[in-house]
Amino acid sequence: MTLAEQQQYRLGVIYVALSALAWSTSGLFVRAIHADLMTILFCRGIVSGFGVFALFFYIERRNAFRILRSMRGPSLAATVFSTASMISGIGSIYYTSVADAMVIYATVPFVTAGVAFLFIGERPNMRTLIASGVAFIGVLVMLSGHGAGDASDGGSWLGKGLAAIMTLTVAGLAVVMRQHRNVPMLPAMALSAWLCSCVTFWFASPLSISGQDLGLIVAFGIIQNAMGLSLYTFGSRLVPASDAALLTALEVPLTPLWVWMVFAERPSMATLIGGPIVLAALFGHILLEIRRNRAVAAVGGH
Repeated sequence: MTLAEQQQYRLGVIYVALSALAWSTSGLFVRAIHADLMTILFCRGIVSGFGVFALFFYIERRNAFRILRSMRGPSLAATVFSTASMISGIGSIYYTSVADAMVIYATVPFVTAGVAFLFIGERPNMRTLIASGVAFIGVLVMLSGHGAGDASDGGSWLGKGLAAIMTLTVAGLAVVMRQHRNVPMLPAMALSAWLCSCVTFWFASPLSISGQDLGLIVAFGIIQNAMGLSLYTFGSRLVPASDAALLTALEVPLTPLWVWMVFAERPSMATLIGGPIVLAALFGHILLEIRRNRAVAAVGGH
C-alpha cells in the first residue's frame, strides 16, 4: 500500500467511525425530546429529507436530475424498506430500552443472510450460520428477562417487536441493494425520510411542540441522519466493505452507552448477559470476514 493509499484508508476509517458515532446519538435524541413519537417522526423526516437531498445534489450536481428520473422499482422498494425501518427503529427506542432495541438490531447481518437465501438464493457460509446461531442464543437470553421495564412490561414488548420489524426491514433493504447494486442510495434515503413524514403526518401534532423540542428534532435529523449518512457515503468509498461494516457496528454498543451515561438508563440483567453474546457473534463474524478477504487478496496479489 502506497503512502497516498494509506492516507486515504485512514481518512476513510475516520469518516466511517464518525458516521457510527453520529448514528449512535439516536437514543440520546429520543430520550431528550418530549414530543410524541409521531410528531418526532414527522418533523425529523422533513429535516432529514432536505439534508440528504442537499448531500445528493452536492455529490451528483448535474447528474442529479438524470439519476432521479432513472429511479425504478428497486429504488422504490429501497425507499419503502428504509421508511419502515425508520419508523420501527425510532419507535423501538421510544417504547423499550435502547440496549434491548440495539441488541435485536445487532442481528441484522445474520437476518440479512437468511432473507438473501430465501429471496435471491444466496447461500450463507458456515461462519455466518454459526455466528447466527450464537446471536440467536443471545437474543433468547435477553428476551427471557422479566425484570422491571423488561419483558413483563407491555410497552417493552411493543418496543422489542418494533426492533424486530426494524431488523427485518433493514435486512430487506440490504438485499435490494445487494441484488440491484446500481440503485442510487442517497435519493432513496431522502425520499424515505419524506415518505415517513407523509405516513406520520395524520397522527402528528407539530404545532404543539416546544421550541426546545423543535431544535432537538432539527438536530436529530441533521446530525444523526444526514450527517451520519454523509460521513458514511464519503468514508465507505475509501475503505473495504468489511472494514466499513466493522466500524459501523460500533453504533450497537455506543447507542445504549450514551443513554446510560446521560440518562442513567440501565439495561436489565438479561440484556447485560444476552447483549455481549450477540455482540461477540457480530464482531467475531465481521473480523473473520475481514481476515478471510485479506487472505484472498494476498493470494490474488502473488
